[in-house]
Amino acid sequence: MDGGAGENSGQGSEGPGDRSFGGYLLASARSIIADARQSITDEKLTDAEAVHDVRKALKRWRALMRLLSGPLGDQPEQMRVEARDLMRLLAGARDAQAGLDALADLRRIALAADPPLSATSLNTMQKRLTDLRGAAEQSSFTAQLRNGLNTYLDFAALAVERWKLPGIDFDTVADGLTATYRRARQLIPDDWAQAAPDDLHNLRRRVVEHRHQMDLIEPLWPRLGKLWGEEAQRLRTRLGSCQDLAMLQEFTAPHQPLAPWRSRIAPLIAARRLEHLESAERLAGRLFAEKPKAFRRRIAALWKAKEGNSEE
Repeated sequence: MDGGAGENSGQGSEGPGDRSFGGYLLASARSIIADARQSITDEKLTDAEAVHDVRKALKRWRALMRLLSGPLGDQPEQMRVEARDLMRLLAGARDAQAGLDALADLRRIALAADPPLSATSLNTMQKRLTDLRGAAEQSSFTAQLRNGLNTYLDFAALAVERWKLPGIDFDTVADGLTATYRRARQLIPDDWAQAAPDDLHNLRRRVVEHRHQMDLIEPLWPRLGKLWGEEAQRLRTRLGSCQDLAMLQEFTAPHQPLAPWRSRIAPLIAARRLEHLESAERLAGRLFAEKPKAFRRRIAALWKAKEGNSEE
């Protein structure tokens, strides 16, 4: 990581009562860093819970860095990439957890299938994936990685205080919000049933980024923003479930821990995936109904209305 904060660096001068949009950005950055630190240091969390919470905080951070790379230049983009690399170091434990989540998702229809997949078989598969997750956590979420995460967060905390975040206006950020919205919208498949797992994974990544970026402007439209966030979260969940099922299927490949059940579980995975895709298609149609230019006009109007109300 570069030790400086670039040409746009400077000492933040906002106070607790700062109501500028840049003030929201600074408060969000501080909150994300604090949440990530808590995930690493909280002794009450299991390793699985800590990995989940760290990854969640880093996703929010990467979405913010994507927005800030427009007004601030190279350093936020570099920090976004470095956060992505840190997340990849935690991927082994996450893959096993994805398999466990998919197995839980399948349990009801597996027990009701004809012929059913027995509870004994499901419990054996669950144990194998749990053991795999534990081994991955021991090999990845090490003291060395925790130290690396803390070092990254130390640098991030210094950077956000040096960047002139309170000076960033909403109009500049609106361009970034619209760009993310457009990227997600362009990835919506023409034929959901035939969509490749990698394509759905890329769409989910953009939806996650869009959702976290939209959280930044929820104060502009609390009621509608809450509904938007809930809709985006439902779409994210459906796409995530498809990704989990794809990971579970990988664990049934030859020489993988769930290979003995491949023929039994493959039809269940396919059927459940279609259910998630049908729901995802409806959600995406509502969430991304507007064209990007219309979306930008709407969020710009909301900010203008908020500014007008604050001046009265």
